[in-house]
Amino acid sequence: MGSEAAKVKSIFIYPIKSCRGISVSEAPLSSTGFRWDRQWLVVNSKGRAITQRVEPKLALVQVELPSEAFSEGWQPTKSSYLVIRAPGMDELKVPLTKPREISDGVSVWEWSGSAFDEGTEASKWFSNFLAKPSRLVRFNEVTETRPVNREYAHGYKVMFSDQFPFLLISQVSKVIYC
Repeated sequence: MGSEAAKVKSIFIYPIKSCRGISVSEAPLSSTGFRWDRQWLVVNSKGRAITQRVEPKLALVQVELPSEAFSEGWQPTKSSYLVIRAPGMDELKVPLTKPREISDGVSVWEWSGSAFDEGTEASKWFSNFLAKPSRLVRFNEVTETRPVNREYAHGYKVMFSDQFPFLLISQVSKVIYC
């Protein structure tokens, strides 16, 4: 069997953990993985993560960022938004630059800390869609870190992803297991 170099066939970014991903042709890297990947999280009234494992309906939530957001060095402006859509819901636009309130007591798996709360409008949107009290929060890179388990990747950190900065799957695995 010959050794063939690995090729990247597709890249998906998941700005909101457990919501639909965005297919991109390129993505800038950051110290936590791909830029924009799992920066946001939907939480319940106690600040605990709501994921597809508990709320499969999140898979219906479509997320959009400006196309230029995936260019190296791009910075958001006052007219830059995270756009969120779902069946039966009005479009929600979350400004990428507006100041946010700090929300303490946010937790996902073993980690807990503070995050930026995206406000009442986003809270109402997700609460209506999921039919339970919910909030949208963004990882607080200013004061928080979430290190990867040292046994697996010493010195790396993530935002709201499960374990690692990058999650990869081969085409063979995709064919066999999906």
